Amino acid sequence: MAKRERVVRMSVEQPLWRALTAYRVGTMIYAVLIFVFGRERYERPWVAIAFLAVLCVWTLVTLPKVANAVGCTKRFLVADLTVALTGILLTPLADEHAQSVDGPTLPTIWTAGAVLAYAIKGGWRWAGFASSLVAVANIIERGHPTRDTLHNVLLVWVASIAIGYVVEVARASERTLARALEIEAATRERERLARDIHDSVLQVLAMVQRRGTALGGEAAELGRMAGEQEVALRTLVAGGPSRPSLVSEDESKGAVVRMADYPDEDNPADAAGSPVDLRALLTPRAGARVTLSDPGAPVLLPPEAARELTAAVGAALDNVRVHAGDSARAWILVEDWPDEVIVTVRDDGPGIPEGRLAQAEGEGRMGVALSIRGRLRDLGGSAELISVPGQGTEVELKVPREPRGKAGTR
Repeated sequence: MAKRERVVRMSVEQPLWRALTAYRVGTMIYAVLIFVFGRERYERPWVAIAFLAVLCVWTLVTLPKVANAVGCTKRFLVADLTVALTGILLTPLADEHAQSVDGPTLPTIWTAGAVLAYAIKGGWRWAGFASSLVAVANIIERGHPTRDTLHNVLLVWVASIAIGYVVEVARASERTLARALEIEAATRERERLARDIHDSVLQVLAMVQRRGTALGGEAAELGRMAGEQEVALRTLVAGGPSRPSLVSEDESKGAVVRMADYPDEDNPADAAGSPVDLRALLTPRAGARVTLSDPGAPVLLPPEAARELTAAVGAALDNVRVHAGDSARAWILVEDWPDEVIVTVRDDGPGIPEGRLAQAEGEGRMGVALSIRGRLRDLGGSAELISVPGQGTEVELKVPREPRGKAGTR
């Protein structure tokens, strides 16, 4: 079963909702204080008291509504703006001189909170609509527009539209980021499946092709079909266009079938179990022509890291068998460091000609790229391949003890 990737999306607008909640409470208190310290100028203070009482109750009761975008419904926005507009239009009734002295309205700057709710919820168009209604209400309340009135109206209008535009850009960026993370997760899963296919199915098809060709007759036809399917499958996992068969005889020679005896990835006990001794997984790889050297003490790694590192070592040994010949010898050296584990696979084969790896990847043979480097990259480690023609090949695999996320390969 494919390994699942979880993409966690954090809403970029949530801090704006928290700030709006604090703003509404703060400006509610400010409106009450403005009345308390200037109550002697109100001809009808009971009008101001009644409105401010409604404003306080409304603000406190509707705090959950401005906690997030889900609670802030269109019906709430309409009602909230209605409270603000009503307070503006009631100001001359409570304070007959408010028009002449250009004093504050009953809701004062609390009104901007209602407009900002529109901006955060619906973007700059909603903000422009709400701020325009507030502007009309302020002009009606003043009777004749003054410079200060026009300045305040323009400030609210520009600020709310700017915030609404920023919110729309942030949402678009969030959607783009979420899509990029989904594509990355799908790509990583594709590479994991490609590694598994390379380690099993492709090698089986190569073996069938080789054996069928050797047996001849109907078996040769079966081998030819297996070869065609191998090429098609290599093309699929490489993500390239279809190509004619590019599998050489030396690549299929000596192909082996490895069914890794590893823990099940979908078994929670295996995926998040106790550390695994890497030596126990590498010991079966040793043999007459493969020498294993380890520290002599347990080399403990998380199950997934140990499993993938062992598979990378197996892929390196497969390359030795296929390309260096049956007579080549290989050595596995395990180094246990405080912050990382290093496994080196070295052989005494003819080495890899310069440019051969790039050519193999271009032809769809992704053994080094996927089975080795891809595994180590997903663990936050790296794989370095050093090869000198005539002097063998050395593959150095590094895995951190603590996951560091994805790291580039060398």
